[in-house]
Amino acid sequence: MPLLEVNGVFSGYGDTEVLHGVSMYADVHETITIIGPNGAGKSTLLKTIMGYLIPSSGTIILQEEDVSGLAPDKKVKRGMAYVPQLEGIFPSLTIQENLEMGGYYIDSKHVREQIENAYSMFPVLREKRNKRGHTLSGGQRQMLAMGRALMTEPRLILLDEPSAGLAPSAADAVFHQIKGMHESRGTTIIIVEQDAQRSLSISDKGYVLATGQNEFDGAADQILSNEQIRKAYLGG
Repeated sequence: MPLLEVNGVFSGYGDTEVLHGVSMYADVHETITIIGPNGAGKSTLLKTIMGYLIPSSGTIILQEEDVSGLAPDKKVKRGMAYVPQLEGIFPSLTIQENLEMGGYYIDSKHVREQIENAYSMFPVLREKRNKRGHTLSGGQRQMLAMGRALMTEPRLILLDEPSAGLAPSAADAVFHQIKGMHESRGTTIIIVEQDAQRSLSISDKGYVLATGQNEFDGAADQILSNEQIRKAYLGG
């Protein structure tokens, strides 16, 4: 059974429907990239999976449990985590305090262990542990957001545009850490990313959305080598 099943989901904002029957599946330990043009519904899909939006129809199944109507905090307790696009941290709190907030519902001893794990994965955060979030560079903020999301040891993490607004060198560092996070922890990762080629290059599988519907899906290398998809969505 897949870790995550999204079956025929319709979702949107108020009376505006954005997703029109989208389906996708993620197996344990997979990294998946979702691509498509602006307005295709990629971020809406992540928000619906996480519970910030409730589907009007269709189901979201996490390890055989229907979690379609659960709020985000309930999904966190079931092993999901979400890193939003831009400003996914508390800028007025220190790095240490941001990480502690990520472990708000686990016991204090485990919080300390998980903070040490985060510092081991993102050494730059250890160096700046007493600095406030707003003093970090864009890439460092993204690493902090990922480190905080990992505090609960999620089985599934959703990343919305992790390289948005970053300089190329900072984006390189973030993708390196995403790959390392997958390899060291075996976390299932679903990424929505503007740099589709880079994201697909570290993924097992990809989904292409267009106008809120499934357009294509397949192995990541299959998508990268598909001339029609490259011309339409990958700039080449």
